[in-house]
Amino acid sequence: MMSDVMMEALRLAEAVVFAATQPVTPRVLSQILPEAADVDAVMAALTESYAQRGVNLVQVGGGWQFRTAPDIAPQLRKVVELPRRLPRVAMESLAIIAYHQPVTRPEIEEIRGASLAQATLDLLLENGLITPKGRKETPGRPTLWGTTPAFLAQFGLNDLRDLPKREELLIDPAGPALREPEPVLSRAGAETVETARDAEIEALAGTPPEEGGAPVP
Repeated sequence: MMSDVMMEALRLAEAVVFAATQPVTPRVLSQILPEAADVDAVMAALTESYAQRGVNLVQVGGGWQFRTAPDIAPQLRKVVELPRRLPRVAMESLAIIAYHQPVTRPEIEEIRGASLAQATLDLLLENGLITPKGRKETPGRPTLWGTTPAFLAQFGLNDLRDLPKREELLIDPAGPALREPEPVLSRAGAETVETARDAEIEALAGTPPEEGGAPVP
């Protein structure tokens, strides 16, 4: 039989993840759950209890978040308005930043083989997908750019190490890649992405980490 402490911890964890607009980290949970509760054990039990439901508990962006079950995405798309697509240039730039971070704007332009408009960087910033990571110690001290926890959450990643390896993609271009979850009911929002031109960009735009699962509103 489940202890009173465990029952209370499960209810609290469920409530805080449901109420949060971003993935809930272990640190946050440890401040909320009863002192005697084991955060990992609580979240494992909660994850299991939601495994067969319309909403699943998943680990993304270094924390936990409720996401719609992958298999019901097709039905939800019939009634949920799809978010605006990120422009191709924004997806290309985001993929380059994800795989080469921290990276400067001139370095992004060199990899892309084309100039990068400020409006594109502004769009990625407005969507919370990238953030400044200091300055490079070279003439002019250009800003270094990297991805954010929101980027991880949006693409269904728990850690940057979950990105497909570039070497694997180059060996097998048709192999597993990464694209965003299907745009379904979402609290934080989810963009639909387009396939871009090289292995790194295809990795970001090509295959979902989890078909369907988007944050629950």
